[in-house]
Amino acid sequence: MKLLVIILNKTDALEYLLEGLSAAGIGGATIIQSSGLAMTLSKMNSSFISASIRSMFTGDEEDNRTILSVIRNNQLETARKVVYSTVGDLSQPNTGILFTVPLDFVEGTRKNRVLPVLENGQTAETEKDKGKTDGDKDL
Repeated sequence: MKLLVIILNKTDALEYLLEGLSAAGIGGATIIQSSGLAMTLSKMNSSFISASIRSMFTGDEEDNRTILSVIRNNQLETARKVVYSTVGDLSQPNTGILFTVPLDFVEGTRKNRVLPVLENGQTAETEKDKGKTDGDKDL
């Protein structure tokens, strides 16, 4: 299991990103309004930020969004594809940052969710998680 962290500077892509992650089977996430260090110091007129850096910010920039999601190890590549298709190349300025943190313990994830029933009468979880141990099942 991993904690997927996306710091999204390109906030106009947020809706498409969340829809893409959900469609790819990554349905649980927490979205937090956040702000980077340079932007925060700029808004505070801090003496620690030089005039040349401060001039890069017009004051109209939005804060960013931090998206946190607990994913299975095998969902990482899918998540990366969704991020790149909705946000773009993260090596470009003002797009975002993506990283994961390994998790050794997870509790309290979507245990009581209502699952869709498939055409064969089984729930989606029964079909997808067939043969998996509890630690490998979808969250």
